[in-house]
Amino acid sequence: MPRLLSFRNLILGALILAGLLYLAVAGLVYANQRSLMYFPHAERAAPDADGPAIQVVEITTRDGERLVGWWLPPAEGQPTLLFFNGNAAGLADQRGRWQRIADQGVGFLAIGYRGYDGSTGSPSEAGLHEDARAAYDWLAARTDPGDIVIHGFSLGTGIATRLATERPARALILEAPYTSTADVAARTYPWLPVRWLMKDQYRSADIIDQVDVPLLILHGDVDEVIPYDLGRTLYDRATAPKQFIRMIGSNHNTLVRDGGYDHIWRFLGLTPVGVSAAPGHQADVEILRERRPAATPTEAP
Repeated sequence: MPRLLSFRNLILGALILAGLLYLAVAGLVYANQRSLMYFPHAERAAPDADGPAIQVVEITTRDGERLVGWWLPPAEGQPTLLFFNGNAAGLADQRGRWQRIADQGVGFLAIGYRGYDGSTGSPSEAGLHEDARAAYDWLAARTDPGDIVIHGFSLGTGIATRLATERPARALILEAPYTSTADVAARTYPWLPVRWLMKDQYRSADIIDQVDVPLLILHGDVDEVIPYDLGRTLYDRATAPKQFIRMIGSNHNTLVRDGGYDHIWRFLGLTPVGVSAAPGHQADVEILRERRPAATPTEAP
């Protein structure tokens, strides 16, 4: 009997120790979650001297942060993209994107979020939404809102989706979007209750049905960062008119290389000036479309 009690006590002690270790790890993750979630390129970089004539501007937010913005005015009669970047890439890392936009004659404003690309402050969900509002207001003072296309990639899709529920625009474009960052984190850390722990969840799926402008989603079906099925779920929850481009064989960071902007230009009613895919990288696609139902005529009294 004493040996049995000793064995039970050993098991109980091991379980208590494991529980304490689990709580300690969960506590560390909670306390440091923003450093685990955001990976800013903090250094300010200049646009490529051999690329488009991008202007560097400064935008001040309502809470006093100073944002670095890259601004390329559009050619006459062309729309302007308000672009929200991904997490671990700086503005200078998107030179291929900027070149494709400039070649089409389309304008863009892209911001470095607070803490990114030389902008002041530290990132948080509430802060990045403030950055988006400041960028929109700066652009709307120079561009008709009917010519503004809100465009987000990866982390930026949650920012773009929220902004599209708050400000008028011509359309919303989402590249590699998620339903929420908590859903992404739950796939990465299935052993942690991330939906309880996360402060910044960017719950796009909860608000996508409030977007009342045409929606385009592009997602690579071998995306290794944001699972393809999350983008498809977000599309299913959105209201028409909407379009979904499944880019076959594309991963998280190859949508631009694989011809994504050909589909973006057609979605916006523009004729592509050329093939945007890099040689040998044109992705096959599957396209879903849903148009807004026609209004039912009302009968005369």
